[in-house]
Amino acid sequence: MCGIAGLWVFGGADGTRLARQAGVMIDRLAHRGPDDRGVWQDDSAGVALANRRLAIIDLSPLGHQPMTSADGRVTVAFNGEIYNYQDLRQQLVGEGVVFRGQSDTEVLVEAIARWGAARALAACNGMFGLAIWLADERRLLLVRDRLGEKPLYWSLSNGVLLFASELKAIRAELGYRVVPDEAALADYFRHGFIPAPRTAFTGIHQLPPGTCMTVSADGSAETRAYWSVADAARRALAAPLTLEDPEILRLTGDLLTDAVRRRMVSDVPLGVFLSGGIDSALVAALMQGQSATPIRSFTIGFDQAEFDESAAAEATARALGTDHTTLRVGAGDVVDLVPHLAGMYDEPFADISAIPTALLCRLARRHVTVALSGDGGDEAFGGYSRHLWAGSIDRWRRRPAWLRHGLARLDAAVPDAWIDGAVHLLRPHLRQPSDKVGKFLGAVAAADEDQAYIAMLGMKADAILRPGLALETAAPVALAPVTPLGGADPALRLQLRDLARYLPDGVLVKVDRASMAAGLEARAPLLDPRVVEWGLRLPLHQRLRDGRGKWMLRRMLADRLPPGVVTAPKTGFGAPLGAWLRGPLRDWASSLLDGATDDALIQAPVAAALWRQHLSGRHDHAGRLWTVLSYLSWKATVAHAD
Repeated sequence: MCGIAGLWVFGGADGTRLARQAGVMIDRLAHRGPDDRGVWQDDSAGVALANRRLAIIDLSPLGHQPMTSADGRVTVAFNGEIYNYQDLRQQLVGEGVVFRGQSDTEVLVEAIARWGAARALAACNGMFGLAIWLADERRLLLVRDRLGEKPLYWSLSNGVLLFASELKAIRAELGYRVVPDEAALADYFRHGFIPAPRTAFTGIHQLPPGTCMTVSADGSAETRAYWSVADAARRALAAPLTLEDPEILRLTGDLLTDAVRRRMVSDVPLGVFLSGGIDSALVAALMQGQSATPIRSFTIGFDQAEFDESAAAEATARALGTDHTTLRVGAGDVVDLVPHLAGMYDEPFADISAIPTALLCRLARRHVTVALSGDGGDEAFGGYSRHLWAGSIDRWRRRPAWLRHGLARLDAAVPDAWIDGAVHLLRPHLRQPSDKVGKFLGAVAAADEDQAYIAMLGMKADAILRPGLALETAAPVALAPVTPLGGADPALRLQLRDLARYLPDGVLVKVDRASMAAGLEARAPLLDPRVVEWGLRLPLHQRLRDGRGKWMLRRMLADRLPPGVVTAPKTGFGAPLGAWLRGPLRDWASSLLDGATDDALIQAPVAAALWRQHLSGRHDHAGRLWTVLSYLSWKATVAHAD
């Protein structure tokens, strides 16, 4: 795992200046790679590649980057891991390639030199954001992994291409020329994150997952998708699985075991993030089953029982025999972290779980350098509440518009506290039922499936944005590539949207920034492309059954863990933000809101009213307030940066 950066000044550049510019950019990413720093340049071409290395495989200088192939034709700056590099290495050795070291980077660069970039990338099972310089062709390739585990940003203007693993490196070179993009920021208020290819800044773009961008010496750039969610879905629909439960469980177990095994290859200590949920428990079980000693596992605990999963995680750890560590989060931890989140993400980011994720990564890094996670299980196997609702929403959306819109208006008029009280009579342990009811009815009333999906993300930002930035005029990034798939059941259609949007732009952004800020590599076995495509082929009854999602994964755990863990409803990786905003974060939040009176995007009086209601304790507006506060904190950070 590393951070990469670089530039191409078309027509050539002074070598000293080129090295300085690349050095300034890569030094902004020192947290991503504390073990080594490298800059490579070709003055005549005007190109420079740079790398900060977190050494994981082959800790010797032979793993230094950027790395050039033995024949001198290919140079790579690589952020990520190739999990099947040992298989590829054997194949290349059989073709006569002689290796100098043991790193996966060398396997990648020699595979490109031997087979060409297209074949090499198709053969790689991994996570990566990389830059490939092809000296003979005078072309630069920027490539991102299939599902978007690793980020890659770029900017092309005035005869210069800039690229980097994080926005802060490009901002370091552009300086005062960086201008916020209001349309992208409006999109943030609909999603809670900024979807690719947009970023928070005009003229800086994020390379979408599964994409290769080819830049030529004349400054032209061509982008093509070498993998997409839509194509994976078409393959799944063309070859659905029709096996009985015992056989499908056996084959799924074999596949997941192999995915975990490949991600346990490391020359540094590794462990696992362990929550009280299904996905991380399954990953931990498969890891422990392939380890001769207890694996390290880590979890976060809160004093508020509603959000505390540490007891369930500890029960899982005892059942599996892991060497477990729990961090109890205190007010001081939160106050110290939150003001730094905006600088960590470089953009507004409204996922509340960014807080416990960052704290968990800091905890794990004290003991290990690599941590496996359960990310991807919900998207591949159908684990979100909205997947369970999908069939009902689909049926309700066929009802008359007046009925659907009337129910949505009624929900908006009824106080959340009333809805919470009524639902808790039937389901006392359900977290924030009014929020779930609002998402359901908002989806039912939506004009189309894309709008229904946005309603299910539940940001409710309409009343916060200024009227001139109404959501329908924010030119949202389209989800059209996954929409027209005949034969997909409603739950699968939502899973595809999650894979195309929420996973890469929300979940994986969170995990990448939080882990890399701590100098920790996070690996997700359930995002192995083979696993994802297998999950999409499962019929509905082997994804959702008995009113619960991820039936397949639950069944695999049934004989390994206490029944309470397997049958527990999904709660998500939350945090007691409402209490924190009334307590340790109150001064921080008040200061930001007091300074927002002339903001160009939000209606400050509306935000102030939400804040007063929240402080009164009669309403819980933590989610919407966090969306506003993350934006205001980011704005304040950018205003004082560079």
